[in-house]
Amino acid sequence: MQHIEENTTLVGTAELRTKMKEVLKAMKVSKVVLEMRNKALAVLVPIEKYKKIEAILEEIEDRALGYVARGREKGARERDYLSLDQVEKKLGLR
Repeated sequence: MQHIEENTTLVGTAELRTKMKEVLKAMKVSKVVLEMRNKALAVLVPIEKYKKIEAILEEIEDRALGYVARGREKGARERDYLSLDQVEKKLGLR
């Protein structure tokens, strides 16, 4: 394990196999970057932090989709929509 910054630890995949307990301890106090052949492969984070990240990403996605929907709604014209009566007539249900 190599500490490159105050809050980042680099761990090779081979080292992960032999030093799992030490890596898990390091993960509690710093980011652990998993490397394979000197290339970053993954970042290990505690599950609580992962859940927070997921919640933030979902919130951002929801807001982005809301903006897209609002923009489409503003750009839509009356002729772009059919009423229920019009649809029923076109389908021969009335």
